[in-house]
Amino acid sequence: MTDKNNHILVNVETTYLDHESDPAKARYLFAYTITITNEGDTPARLLSRYWKITGGDGHEQEVEGDGVVGQHPYLAPTETFTYTSAAMLDTPVGMMQGHYNMMDDNGSRFAVDIPAFTLAAPQKLH
Repeated sequence: MTDKNNHILVNVETTYLDHESDPAKARYLFAYTITITNEGDTPARLLSRYWKITGGDGHEQEVEGDGVVGQHPYLAPTETFTYTSAAMLDTPVGMMQGHYNMMDDNGSRFAVDIPAFTLAAPQKLH
């Protein structure tokens, strides 16, 4: 999944963590790796994040926080920042969407949308 806002490109890849999940206890753990690329002409810093995580049962949780993985990446033009984090669901399928709040070197603040992406455990054949 890729999206471009304010010349900031966001790419998301997801992985189901089978060895850390426990379906018998409704625990499904997913890793997501995000690559953020500044394709604009002005450097920008990521200030905070907002996520809406929706389980397959429609249950929603919202997560807001400072930076990502304890950092506030500063992206000069053409630079990228990649990080991996995780989300726990109580259903085998869900989705995430959100945005990053950023500020460019001119002091302008802007949001970078992160379009919805699916978290899905592989179906096991019996």
